[in-house]
Amino acid sequence: MRWLAGWSGTVSSARIPVARRPSDARSAPAPTVQDALGALAAVRPLAATALWTGPDPLWAVGDWRAEEIRQAVLLPNTRHPTVSTGPLPADLTQDTEAVVRLLVLGHCGAADHELAAGLAAARGGAVRHLTGWPGSYTVVLRVGTRNTLLLTDLAGLQPVFHTPWCGGTAYATAALPLADLIGAPVDTGHLAATLACPESPEALGTGTPYVGVHRVPPGHTLAIRGGRPHLTDYDDEGSPGGVPGQGGGEAPAVRELTRTLLEAVRSRVRNAPATAGPGPRRPRIGADLSYGTASTALALLAAAVPIGPGPAPAQAPGSGLSAELLPRNGATKGSWTRPDPASEPPEPELLAAVTVRESPRTTPETPLDVGRPRLRHTVLAATPLSLPYADLAGGALTDEPGRALVTVPGTVVRLSAGGADHLTGHGARQVLDGHPARLADLIREGRQRELLPPVAALAGVDRALAGTLTGTVRTPVTVLRAARRLARGGYAEALDDAAVQLTARRDSVRPSARPGVRFTAGAYSVADLAWCVPGPAARFLSDDALSAVALRLRLAARGPAPELHPGVRRARLALHHHAGAFRTLVHAAEQYGQRVHAPFFDNRVIRAARLLPADLRLQPGARHALLRAVLAGAGRSDLPADWGRAPRPDRAEAARAGLRAAADQLAELFHEPLLAEAGLIDLPVVRRALRTAADPYADLPPGALDGLADLVAVELWLRRFESRRHGSCWSGLPLPQRQAVAAARFG
Repeated sequence: MRWLAGWSGTVSSARIPVARRPSDARSAPAPTVQDALGALAAVRPLAATALWTGPDPLWAVGDWRAEEIRQAVLLPNTRHPTVSTGPLPADLTQDTEAVVRLLVLGHCGAADHELAAGLAAARGGAVRHLTGWPGSYTVVLRVGTRNTLLLTDLAGLQPVFHTPWCGGTAYATAALPLADLIGAPVDTGHLAATLACPESPEALGTGTPYVGVHRVPPGHTLAIRGGRPHLTDYDDEGSPGGVPGQGGGEAPAVRELTRTLLEAVRSRVRNAPATAGPGPRRPRIGADLSYGTASTALALLAAAVPIGPGPAPAQAPGSGLSAELLPRNGATKGSWTRPDPASEPPEPELLAAVTVRESPRTTPETPLDVGRPRLRHTVLAATPLSLPYADLAGGALTDEPGRALVTVPGTVVRLSAGGADHLTGHGARQVLDGHPARLADLIREGRQRELLPPVAALAGVDRALAGTLTGTVRTPVTVLRAARRLARGGYAEALDDAAVQLTARRDSVRPSARPGVRFTAGAYSVADLAWCVPGPAARFLSDDALSAVALRLRLAARGPAPELHPGVRRARLALHHHAGAFRTLVHAAEQYGQRVHAPFFDNRVIRAARLLPADLRLQPGARHALLRAVLAGAGRSDLPADWGRAPRPDRAEAARAGLRAAADQLAELFHEPLLAEAGLIDLPVVRRALRTAADPYADLPPGALDGLADLVAVELWLRRFESRRHGSCWSGLPLPQRQAVAAARFG
């Protein structure tokens, strides 16, 4: 796990932790200011690289590449900023009142002159343009010695966390280091809200799994002035100039989406590092070639981009990469140096396309490039290790719990077969598809006529799935009724209704696969037409936990209503939730030195997708049609007519097979679970559900498998956190004495 940490603000000597032996606690005098400042100077993360020094330092921890740490510094009496890759020289790390610093951490496709121009504009207070470069990254801006500004991304894949510390504010790009810094225990109330309402900020707030550590919401800035944090929203989606679907028509919006996706893929392929060392050569670029069109589209786009030569093998790991590209046919153009004809031609660069055959009855989408020298297609056979819940005993502690923890072994195998930089299609559904709640937005805006195409498309799909009566009558009536109820209903009343649903244990979750039952497209849409939807794990929580979450919802209902329309808000929250799940997957499965990319989460791609007309995105199959149009705009018009229609694997069947194979491990896990010790779950109900899910002939309610996966993931995370409760990411601090789960139960 890679992270950034620092602090900003005035320092109070009474609040600085000074390490001393217990025997000296009574005899030693109170610490002086000099003692406190000396103790503060000794506090730093383990194995950290100092980026900024002084009273408000900043460190980078983990296997950062040099090109992932880019800085621009404007010194006094200079007109042009100094742009650097990696840590700065020692004479440029000290802060003064006249120094302005810009740090871009992560994958950013901006050129040096763009960073310099961005720093110059940011001095005048304009910061939104800092989020418009290609890639996925975090921005830190410091003006003088007391003003620090951090910007998160729109999706939430690059979050920022903060906590009060020593009279100022400590911040980091991961929550666990801040929890170690202040010795914070687990916040059981936040875990209950995560399981009960995972997409509802009314229940989650700005909290994290750690008491006292707060999250900066996606699309916000954290400004630390004089040691105090201030949050500001820079996302303009809800403003008149940022209304989704108002991009001037379908054709310009598709062209912009094509341009941004190509740019996102090209910047990652060009900056892929060269691998060196003994053993077989590993491709620098890999891509999922799964059953979805999103990952297939990214593989095709990446295969069309020439891979740069990368640094020479003699260079140190993490050094910067050349910006030159080697054309596919070996020719040269422009000012490139022509290779020596007598030299041996370089070996063709490969792109590793990885497919996991999840079911023998399904065939993934196969691009036309498979079999050409540009792609190396690897098909991984389904093994017991690829099933969910395999090898629950192993695994690293992630920053937060997530459902990806139950599928780590299979994900590790898949990523190991890929490249040093691996492209995935995560986020395409949330970015490209229109959220069903946007139907209510059309009613609110007086655009009822635009409801006809998506509702008619839903009815057509359901006629083929469930018969003429359901498709012709039931689906249009139920969908329009739910959309009108959401559009006309009040926000406070909706939260009160959600609280009643929780306490009465009436599920209102998304339908999922179940033996013998086929859920219709209309049923999926109706389930999402609400301000707040309980999560699939809510049915397994205890009465006390549900009552605590319901109280949070009722308190939020007394506050101001959000300015965004319900459809825009629900789409944004679904995107944030999925980005958080992908972040947990990366923490759990990414190999050392590897980078797993999700270009659909980039700010530029998200903003381009917002330009698409709402009625186009709401139609079933819109994502596949849009990706086909993107590939056609990129020159791939030779796709087969049935591309995007391949049968998808039965994930429910794989989940139940994994539950059967891991029955003994799960029984031991829930023999004395920490979740029950904290009063979060109804243990007899959970054990009964595990036995039912492992029975191939038993029937399961909708969402039960997803709910069990959430419970198992949180229990695994709690146990891993408990096993390191005496450890810390920091040096110079007393070891924290904390418990994984608070002793107090809900009341």
